[in-house]
Amino acid sequence: MKDSLFRTVTIGHPEKLRKSVFYTIVSYLVNVVPFGISIEVARTVFTAWSAGGAPDMAKLWGLSAFLLVWMLVMFAAEVPAYRACYWDAYEASAQGRAELAEKLRRLPLGYFARRDPGDLVNMIMGDFLLLETAISHQVPQMVGGLVLPAIAFVGLCFWNPLMAVAMFVSLPAAALVLALSTRLQNRLSQKHMRAKIDAGNRIQEYMNGIRVIKAYNLTGGRFARLESAFRSFMKESIRIEAAMGPFAMLAISMIRLGLTLMIVLGVHLMIGGTLDPVTFVGFLIVGTRVYDPLTAALLNFFVFRYSTLAGRRILSLMEEPEMTGGGDAPDRHDIELKNVTFGYGDEPVLRDVSLTFPQGRLTALVGPSGCGKTTLMKVMARFYDPQSGTVLFGGADEHGLDPEKLMRRISFVFQDVYLFRDTVRNNIAFGREGATEAEVEEAAKRACAHDFILRLPQGYDTMVGEGGSTLSGGEKQRISIARALLKDAPVVLLDEATASLDPENEVEVQRAVNALVEGRTVVVIAHKLRTVENADNIVVMEAGRVVDQGRHAELLERGGLYARLWTLQNESVGWSLTGD
Repeated sequence: MKDSLFRTVTIGHPEKLRKSVFYTIVSYLVNVVPFGISIEVARTVFTAWSAGGAPDMAKLWGLSAFLLVWMLVMFAAEVPAYRACYWDAYEASAQGRAELAEKLRRLPLGYFARRDPGDLVNMIMGDFLLLETAISHQVPQMVGGLVLPAIAFVGLCFWNPLMAVAMFVSLPAAALVLALSTRLQNRLSQKHMRAKIDAGNRIQEYMNGIRVIKAYNLTGGRFARLESAFRSFMKESIRIEAAMGPFAMLAISMIRLGLTLMIVLGVHLMIGGTLDPVTFVGFLIVGTRVYDPLTAALLNFFVFRYSTLAGRRILSLMEEPEMTGGGDAPDRHDIELKNVTFGYGDEPVLRDVSLTFPQGRLTALVGPSGCGKTTLMKVMARFYDPQSGTVLFGGADEHGLDPEKLMRRISFVFQDVYLFRDTVRNNIAFGREGATEAEVEEAAKRACAHDFILRLPQGYDTMVGEGGSTLSGGEKQRISIARALLKDAPVVLLDEATASLDPENEVEVQRAVNALVEGRTVVVIAHKLRTVENADNIVVMEAGRVVDQGRHAELLERGGLYARLWTLQNESVGWSLTGD
């Protein structure tokens, strides 16, 4: 059980339980003493009464005084046990969440394409909450529930072995019930966990798509995916409770059967004259107290087994392969692709692509939607590793470079800008750790963002909504460019920032882009071909392949796909909606 349960519930670190288990055992050992005192008090009183005299009051007062002092010892033992069980458990959980977040940062982007974001959120919050409860409550109560009866059994065996055996003879039957329920609980728990995760995913989907849902009147019961997930979660919750409840009640009954057997045997032995009433009362005192922690341990064990599912899920993520490589990024900043093929599934998105992006030059990627431009840029930045072929950065295979050192050499400006729920200043400062306020403001000025930032309610200290929801598209783009300027990386990958902006914002963003690309190796995805007329090289893509490349005039002269796209865009300039 140590390997399969404790290892998973502590995410591979069972040593985290040592302190809590040790102090819990000490606490329960200290708490055994009042049992002995209670029995000694009963023995003193019954012995005196059976002899027709008065009990030894000096002894009783002495025992009472000792018990009063012992209460302080019990308190002193409870404090470290409480700290080890609760404080350390929550601290370990917080550390585990941070480690998991760091692990996610080191995983390739392809991992996130396979996992639902809601599942990861549920893992970081919900699964760790289960583990917190397991470490802080279930394990200590399980240990205590077993330690106290074990100590009681040993002590009672010195008193009357036959009565001690009768009190605990039914425990193997309860353990058998637990063992028989294991496979069923594991199967139902997995179904319940999947239903819980699916419900969490659907909630996240609902919140992310709330604008579409409201626009198409899909709220409430009409949003069937959400309602179906909730109903499935409800059914699985009822199913696991209905199935495991009888096992739990049967196991508890088996445990408490020992008390009945002990009472029946005790009465029989007293009638036969082989057991004195004082001993019988002592067994009754212990028996009425020892079964409560046993019952609690049993119920906690059922919950503990469910918690191990959360531990297994987290362990499986922590064991996911990270992006490899430990070499330094070269001083050269050219990028070369050699026979690169890549796909998100079975169908390739990039097919045998070979390209060179010279240092200090501007290269544009153009082509129809879905031809692989953005995917190519992500492979260049090593968001994904190619399935075949090689990507060279400064002549070195990217697969052998340290991913973090490689990322320091590359700045990104995506068309879909994401800003964090933080101040404008901090969103820009994400570009370089330790940047000063003056450096942040200088980057904003170069990105043509300084003036509009000053017009915000709190200027640079204005809070930005989640994803940048409180800013316009052009404002978000300029903050993103300021972030890239602050990073000051020699390579810039730019998914054309002006594709969906109004003319006024487009001019401002284009000025910011010009400041960003100056003197750097630049790769830009161009949706508006007129923005890359002066590019050093224009790469034309179609269906995941490079079909042509050259300068603007050369491509027009050849009359291929680029020329057709150019003609179509020029014809669409005068297009407008008409009405009757």
